[in-house]
Amino acid sequence: MADTSPSANASNQSQPRPGSPTLARPTPLGIYDRPRSEGISGIEIIAIALSAIWLLGSAVFFLSMPSAPEGQESGNRGLMFLMTMLAIFMPVGMIWVAATAAKASRVMREESQRLQAAIDAIRQAYIAQQHSRDKSIEPSVARKLDEIAAAAKKTETTLATFHTRRDAVQPARHTPPPMAPQAADDQPKLALGTSSEETAPPLPREDFIRALNFPETAEDTAGFSALRRALKDRPTAQMIQAAQDILTLLSQDGIYMDDLRPDRARPEIWRSFAQGARGRSVAALGGVRDRSSLALTAGRMKQDPIFRDAAHHFLRRFDRSFAAFEAEADDADISALADTRTARAFMLLGRVAGTFD
Repeated sequence: MADTSPSANASNQSQPRPGSPTLARPTPLGIYDRPRSEGISGIEIIAIALSAIWLLGSAVFFLSMPSAPEGQESGNRGLMFLMTMLAIFMPVGMIWVAATAAKASRVMREESQRLQAAIDAIRQAYIAQQHSRDKSIEPSVARKLDEIAAAAKKTETTLATFHTRRDAVQPARHTPPPMAPQAADDQPKLALGTSSEETAPPLPREDFIRALNFPETAEDTAGFSALRRALKDRPTAQMIQAAQDILTLLSQDGIYMDDLRPDRARPEIWRSFAQGARGRSVAALGGVRDRSSLALTAGRMKQDPIFRDAAHHFLRRFDRSFAAFEAEADDADISALADTRTARAFMLLGRVAGTFD
């Protein structure tokens, strides 16, 4: 018949089970371990010995004293008795006070050592737990992490294909000189040094606005088509590249332009900004009121020099591109551009950088 007593259960629980991963030695209880009674300590023995010596000496001294005269008043006898008791027992009390203080000091030292041992045990247990947690990651989780990293890398590669641009300096645009009249049977030729970009038609305003808003989804074919046409125009491509860089940096702090709902400014205020107005006269352009986004952007602007340089570069590019756009755009075009992701990023960064102060 199996033994089901509490002692047997306790012994069974204390035994390691077969197949357990590791057999670790028991952790000391530290401050939770009750101190064991050691009986009479050396301090108490010394105090008892000193007390006995003092009492013995006092008894010999007072018993050997001559008796008081018979005519002494009873009041003096009472005072003498009180002084005798004080002389006998006060030193004994002082001895035991000193012994108690010494014992309390020893107990405090022991408690301090036990507390330090408990802290060391907790620290070692935490380190062991961290190591075991690092080693216990399942292969499936590791595969998931690899798949996420591969998907992120693929996404970055796809975005990079849409934003590639030539770094070579292109000659300034100019109107090609008029062709000399030729005979009807001669084939017309382009002037030497004229590139295809210089002869390309200007970018339509609709494509410029659509490109600054970036494609909505991966199935937004119209948005990708407008983005490809905009990247063929070098100034617009530089503007889009600067916008993509700053939007990527903002997304690292969880700031997305689709979440912002800025106050709309009138087209004439945008025109004033394009014509060089700054400060309070164009303060309505800083219509972003999201306090968390403003605080995160301001903190990143102060602490991250890379973010600060990218932000100022983006503000300069937007200033130049919008000045050229405003000269040919009507009020409807300006209102549409103000609702793009790039324009919202300009409102946010312009307010943090103090452009509208």
